[in-house]
Amino acid sequence: MPSVSSSRRGRRGRFVSEINVVPYIDVMLVLLVIFMVTAPLLPPGQIEVPSAGQSSQAPDQLVEIRLSPGGELRMVTRNMPQQFDRTIGERDIAPTLRGFGDPATLAVLIAADQKVPYGDVVKLMDQVRAAGAGRVGLMVKGREK
Repeated sequence: MPSVSSSRRGRRGRFVSEINVVPYIDVMLVLLVIFMVTAPLLPPGQIEVPSAGQSSQAPDQLVEIRLSPGGELRMVTRNMPQQFDRTIGERDIAPTLRGFGDPATLAVLIAADQKVPYGDVVKLMDQVRAAGAGRVGLMVKGREK
């Protein structure tokens, strides 16, 4: 059946092939207003980060590796049967740690100067982990109250 407008003008069988987008725009505007009203009411995204407190049990025996701003590594033992206090090279980390016993049972503490780039500290931590150290930590200053 031809539409009323086409029969008046004398055209037969012609359909309008346009999409009426006005209802879609109305729906989108209503959704936009809803989101604009509810967005300030939502709490901001929060991230729970792990705390950096002291461990439950501090190790009695540990190996301290000091990293100076010039890149010099000094290894010192604390409360261990073997006394060690020497400057070492990067290649000597794994053999020296193995000389103290099973590296997996060792606690290693890295003390780096503030002027040492962060990447150098991470590289040293990777080397100590690759040597098989069980526990690796960073030495930091406590906050002054």
